[in-house]
Amino acid sequence: MAETSEHASGAADPGAPWLDLPGEPLLRTRITVPTGPATFLRRQRLVDHLDEALRTPLTLVNGPAGAGKTLLAADWAAGLRQPVAWLSAEAEDRRPGVFWAYVLQALRAGGAPVSAAVGVPAEAGRVDHRLLSALAAELNSRAGPVVVMIDEYDRVTDPEIAEQLEFVLHHAGQGLRLVLVTRTEPLLPLHRYRAADELTEIRAAELAFTPEETVALLDLHGLTLPVPAASALVDRTRGWAAGLRLCALAAGETEDPERYLKEFEADRSTVADFLLAEVLKRQTAETQDLLLRVSVLDRFCPGLADALTLRSDAEPILDGLHRENAFVERLGHSWYRLHPLFGEILRAHLRVRMPGLEPELHRRAARWLRRRGTLTETLAHGAAAGDWEFTAEALVDDLAIGQFFTGLRSGELDHVFSELDPGTAGPATDLVRAARDLSRGEAERGLHHLRRAQERLAAAGPDAASARLSCALLQTLAARLTGAPDDAEAAAETAGALRREVPGPLLDGHPELMALLRTHLGSARLWAGRFEDARAVLAQVAGTPGGAPTVLPREEAVGHLALIDHLHGWIGRAERKALTGAPEPQRSGPPRQDPSSGPPRQDPSGAGSALGLLVLAAVAIERDELGRAQGLLDETARLPLIGQDPVTAAGRAVVEARLLLARGKARAAMEVVDPGVSTAVPSPWADGCAALVVSAAHLSEGHPESAAEALEDVSADQPACAVEAARMFLAAARPERALALLDAIPTTGRTGPAVTVRAALVKARAAQEAGDGATARRLVAQALLDARRERLRRPFLDAGPWLRPMLATAPLHDLAADWLAPGPSRRSTPAAAEDERPPALVAEELSGRERDVLERLARMMSTEEIAADLYVSVNTVKTHLKSVYRKLAVNRRNEAVRRARELGLM
Repeated sequence: MAETSEHASGAADPGAPWLDLPGEPLLRTRITVPTGPATFLRRQRLVDHLDEALRTPLTLVNGPAGAGKTLLAADWAAGLRQPVAWLSAEAEDRRPGVFWAYVLQALRAGGAPVSAAVGVPAEAGRVDHRLLSALAAELNSRAGPVVVMIDEYDRVTDPEIAEQLEFVLHHAGQGLRLVLVTRTEPLLPLHRYRAADELTEIRAAELAFTPEETVALLDLHGLTLPVPAASALVDRTRGWAAGLRLCALAAGETEDPERYLKEFEADRSTVADFLLAEVLKRQTAETQDLLLRVSVLDRFCPGLADALTLRSDAEPILDGLHRENAFVERLGHSWYRLHPLFGEILRAHLRVRMPGLEPELHRRAARWLRRRGTLTETLAHGAAAGDWEFTAEALVDDLAIGQFFTGLRSGELDHVFSELDPGTAGPATDLVRAARDLSRGEAERGLHHLRRAQERLAAAGPDAASARLSCALLQTLAARLTGAPDDAEAAAETAGALRREVPGPLLDGHPELMALLRTHLGSARLWAGRFEDARAVLAQVAGTPGGAPTVLPREEAVGHLALIDHLHGWIGRAERKALTGAPEPQRSGPPRQDPSSGPPRQDPSGAGSALGLLVLAAVAIERDELGRAQGLLDETARLPLIGQDPVTAAGRAVVEARLLLARGKARAAMEVVDPGVSTAVPSPWADGCAALVVSAAHLSEGHPESAAEALEDVSADQPACAVEAARMFLAAARPERALALLDAIPTTGRTGPAVTVRAALVKARAAQEAGDGATARRLVAQALLDARRERLRRPFLDAGPWLRPMLATAPLHDLAADWLAPGPSRRSTPAAAEDERPPALVAEELSGRERDVLERLARMMSTEEIAADLYVSVNTVKTHLKSVYRKLAVNRRNEAVRRARELGLM
């Protein structure tokens, strides 16, 4: 900024003649540049933007009352070298003669006097066109521009003056720079100036204080506030300059300024006085009534405002308030919102002026919004009105009950209905109560409300199809949570029939409903051991097209599919499913819980994520990566619904027990293997897995007979259990029973390496004990080859001491050397696994071309160099890089190279 010149100080030359209209004395204070207070904060970013005013003919500083427009413009004007003519507009400037007389006097006071040839207005009500032409010509002839600044230009309302001002601006050429400081849009053709790049604009959003500027402003008032707290203050005031200054002044008079700034009551502050005086009381009675009524809304349009006022004049009033910058912000598409502080103050004023009206306004808003399909706002206003039957019906009729379980709006819906009146009765309110209970895993309470809803729906008419379908969804979930597969099948069948009674567009608008229903049905079938039936319905959900409402049901379905693969011994396939189904937040860490919100919600939608992590933990145990398994298990403990959903609860109990077994803690494993959930029917696979743990614990304690007894009832229909049972019978010196059980296992390709490797090792031990060493070595070699692909170590560690001498011989030693060696003896101490840091897992195998790109990354080649070396385009290389990053779960080049080396991919 240049040094302040004498003429820019704003003081008129006392010796200069003073121009007065006949009978119209002109006030010197109106042509004096205002001076800022001691606590004024210069914001350099705005000053720099205003410097562009010297380049463009017209500059607009437009913002609401108290936005800091005048002080900003005055501070900038005081630092200019150019002559500055300042004029503070008044209501009298509606008359052209008065307005131009002040402009001429401001030019003289600012150091740019015009010649006598221009003349002066002869009367207050008009101005001669020759005067304007002469003024424009004289300005155009100047060597440098004059800056004319008109503050509070919104008071100049005569269209004739706007036309005259534009005429002078156009014909003055480079001799005039006009700066208008205003609350409203000036009556000038701004679009033409924008199109010609001849307009500089600073509007309300730019005038708003940033958190850093707020900290600096408060510092000038002797107050200290950290940036995060300042950010909250800025959010509440929207960076409104006057609001911040008034808050700072009031806070300075309190014992705890920081607390005041965080918690001040807007309606009982100097801010309220300012807004009521500067904004509300300036409006007509009709406008004040409208503002008070719409204050109960977060956003509003003319139609909604008319519904609250019971009039039809909202559209012009709202448009006018927006143009006047009267703290009514336009959101687009004819929607508006109030400045948050203004809204707070208006609501408090509404309760004083119209006590008892607020619930009725919420009720009117809820009904208007329901007719126009805005469910979220309908529910919020219905709840605020205390109209619970209407609010519950709106949710159920919209078929949105599933949103209690998708994670997108579950917390919001729970909050909306948190104060549901217990005295309100009806099928819709019963369904909402059931959904809230089931979302917390409270199955018995949920079933109670479901039964009441079902009784009431029995007498309802055909228009209750949405409620009946919602009831079927909740019944399927309740059946899943209680381990009642038959009930789940019945509810799903009912839902299938009801789908035909629901309008197609309504059903299409809520894809989460059927995704949730199928997931619950698949989980119930999985609990019953009907793996293929479960896989069929879960695969439908896993293949659901992308979309936020179905994200969590898809993750949950993929977690169940991963468990089925793992139970069949396909650990690599299970791992890939679990990795691809894991949600992004769980890859970056556990979800945060707000301590003020009470205990964590028990949300069944989180079970899928937990199940996927449990599968990954089980895979890590199979690979003897016990440290990783423990970390994954710990993470599942922080997720919701553990101990409520029977599949997930049983999965966790088994994984935790198997991890304890692997660490040599047999007794502890037997104590934790029972999931402690009550279900309608037992689960064959869950019971079988629990029996395996008990059996293995007995065997590790030297009781093979007890180990065999624990598995007496195991059937060959459960291959994983049958193989382990065979191992126990062999350890109990019952080889015939062991081999008979192995021979009975179906050989249809349903079983994966985790089962076949164990079966081969049992057969190998039986062959060795029978004296057939060649067959034993062949079976062990085959087991090593099959296990190597999946990095399966646990079957060899569990096999027992008979295997160690055999693994030390060639060629078995060579087969085990690079991944299993130095053999089971490496687990000489349980602590060995605690310190292991197993390599990260890959969701999918890298393609050949992706490996080519990865190798060149390691050579520090740029994207362009890789493209040239591989004879492909740069975009193709970028596509391969994105795929590599995704598969290796990294974000940068160096991380990709490091991860690939850890995994032995390079």
